[in-house]
Amino acid sequence: MSSTAKQDLETEKSAQELEYAKEDVEAQSQTGSQVDPLAEAILIRKQDIRIIPLSAAIYLLCYLDRSNIGNAKILNSETHNDLLSETHMTNLQYTIALMVFLIAYAMFEVPANMMLKRLSPSRWIAFLMFSWGALTMGLGGTKSYGSVASVRFLLGAFEAGLFPGLVYYLTFWYRTEERSVRAAFILASATLAGAFGGAIAFGVGHMNRAGGLSAWRWLFILEGLPSCLSSVLVFFLLPDYPETARWLNEDEKRLAEQRLRGQGSLGSSRSASWVDVKETLTTWRLYAHYALYFGVSPPFSSLSLFTPSIVAGLGFESLRANLMTVPPYAIAYVFTIFISWSADRTNTRGLHTAAASFIGAIGFIGSAALPPTAYWHRYGCLIIGAAGSFASIPPLLGWISSNVFSTTTVGLAIALNVSFGAPGQIVGVWIYKADEAKRGYPTGHWTNAALLLFTSVGCLLLLVYYRRKNRLLLSQGGEQRLYKL
Repeated sequence: MSSTAKQDLETEKSAQELEYAKEDVEAQSQTGSQVDPLAEAILIRKQDIRIIPLSAAIYLLCYLDRSNIGNAKILNSETHNDLLSETHMTNLQYTIALMVFLIAYAMFEVPANMMLKRLSPSRWIAFLMFSWGALTMGLGGTKSYGSVASVRFLLGAFEAGLFPGLVYYLTFWYRTEERSVRAAFILASATLAGAFGGAIAFGVGHMNRAGGLSAWRWLFILEGLPSCLSSVLVFFLLPDYPETARWLNEDEKRLAEQRLRGQGSLGSSRSASWVDVKETLTTWRLYAHYALYFGVSPPFSSLSLFTPSIVAGLGFESLRANLMTVPPYAIAYVFTIFISWSADRTNTRGLHTAAASFIGAIGFIGSAALPPTAYWHRYGCLIIGAAGSFASIPPLLGWISSNVFSTTTVGLAIALNVSFGAPGQIVGVWIYKADEAKRGYPTGHWTNAALLLFTSVGCLLLLVYYRRKNRLLLSQGGEQRLYKL
C-alpha cells in the first residue's frame, strides 16, 4: 500500500473515531438523571403496543408463506395429491427448489436493508409483503419443477429484506438492552407460524379436490392471501421513526431521541458513507458473530422445512403428522421468549445463546442416538432440539447490534450477519435426506447437533475475548466503549 493511501486510511479512521467520540459526548450529556423513569416507561409501553404485535404478525405471515412448502410436500400423499406427485418432482428437485429460495435470500438481504432506510420502513415492508403474498398464491398454480423453483427464487428475493429489516428497524426505537426480548417476540412468531401452519394444513387437507383443486394448492392460496391484504394495513399503521410518529407528543419525541443518542439509529441521521461501510467490513471481530449465526442457521432452516417430514417419520400419517408439528413449535415459542427476556434482564446475551445452543444440541443428539422405532422418545428430543435452536437466535442478534458502535452502519452489519446465515440455511436444506426416513434422519440430527455445539463453544470464546478487551479498555480509561457481553 502506498504512503498516500495509508495516510488517507488513517484520516478516514480518525474521522470515524471523532464521530464515535462526539456520539459519546452527546450520549453522556443527553442521558442520565435528566430522564424521568416514569415518562420513559410510558414511552416504551406506547412503542411496544404500536410496534411489536404488528411486527410479529408481519413476520408470522412471512414465515408461514416461506415454510408451508414443507406441509405441501406430505399433504394427502397417500392419495398422490401432494406437491411432489402433481408437479412430477423428485426429492432432489424438491431440495433444489428449497435451495434456490435461500440463494436469492442471501443475494438480496444487504440491498434490501439499504432500501428500508431510503424508502421508509412502512413503504418498503408493505411492498415486500404484498409481493411475497402474491408469489405464495402463485405457487398454488405451479405444475412443474421449473415453475416451482422459479417462484421460490422470487419468493426468496422479496422475503430477504424482512427479518434483517425488522431487526434494523428496532434500532430506531429501542436501546441495546431492550432489543433482544423484542426481537424474540418477532422471531418467535416463526414458531407460532410453524404451529399454526401445521394446524392449518391439517384443516386444509380435508379440502382436497374442493373446486377441482388439490389441498396443497389451496394451502398456498389461502396462506398467501392474508399477506396481500395485510400489506395495505402495514402501509398505514407501521410507524417509521419516533420523530415522525403522530401518536407521540413533542416531549415524547424529544425523550425518544435523547435516550437513543449514541446507541440507536435515527430516521433523520445521515446515510452510511463509504468510510462507514469500509469500517464495518474491516471490523474483523464482527466476523466471529457472523460465524456464530451460520452455526444456528441450519437447525433453524431444517426445522422450518422438514419438521412435518421428521414427524411423519415417527409413525404418523400425513394429516396427523402436520397436526403433531404444533407442540414442538408452541413449546419453542415460550422458551424463546423466556431466554430472550432473561438475556436482556441480565445483559448477558452471549451466555444465553451458548446455553440455548447447548440445549438444542442435546435434543438433536438424543434424536440421532435413539433407535429409529423409539418414536415418542425421539419426539420429545425433537421438542428439546427445536426449543434450543429457536431460542439461541434473538440474543445472538441483540448481541451483534449492541456491539456495532457506528449507528449509521448497524443496518449493514445486521444484514451481513443474516446473509452469512443463508449458506447455513442451505446446509439445512440438504441434511435431511429422504432415503434416511426409516433410519430416523441421522445425518440431519448429527449435523444440527455439531453446529449448535460449535455455536455454544464459539459464544464462550467470544465472551472471553470481549472480557479481555474490556479489561484493556478500562485500564486505558475507555469505559464508554466497552463491549456488551
